[in-house]
Amino acid sequence: MTATAKLADQTITRRHSSRGRTPSGKPNPVDVHVGARVRLRRTLLGMSQEKLGEALGLTFQQVQKYERGANRVGASRLFDLSRVLDVPVSFFFDDMSEEVESLSPRLISGISEEPTGFEADPMTKRETLELVRAYYRITDPQVRKRVLDLAKALGASMEE
Repeated sequence: MTATAKLADQTITRRHSSRGRTPSGKPNPVDVHVGARVRLRRTLLGMSQEKLGEALGLTFQQVQKYERGANRVGASRLFDLSRVLDVPVSFFFDDMSEEVESLSPRLISGISEEPTGFEADPMTKRETLELVRAYYRITDPQVRKRVLDLAKALGASMEE
């Protein structure tokens, strides 16, 4: 095989490589989940994308891409993220639904169906983060317990 033929063969192979994306070209849901967990932890710590980027030697735009799942997080970067955000590596995979797990790049290779029915994880919503922050700003433990009891009671009344 000539050098030109080898290069053409490699180019064709690369074109067909999904690099972990879905058949439609969208980021893989596993990468989106990991990015959402990075964002969750960063915002719970009150850390900006810029500060996280500085701690990792990245720009805030690179952090944004990780958080959206547009860029995949490599093993060494995941290790660094776990250290900077003070969580175990497993944190980034916690609470992953079975549906998302089933869409790992290994399992979707060769599948052309679009994933359907994704429901946003309530733990990644800004509203949830604001609620948690406000809750922990309550310094009186008794008041905090009453707020928790109130939230539980309201949630239970909605299920009836």
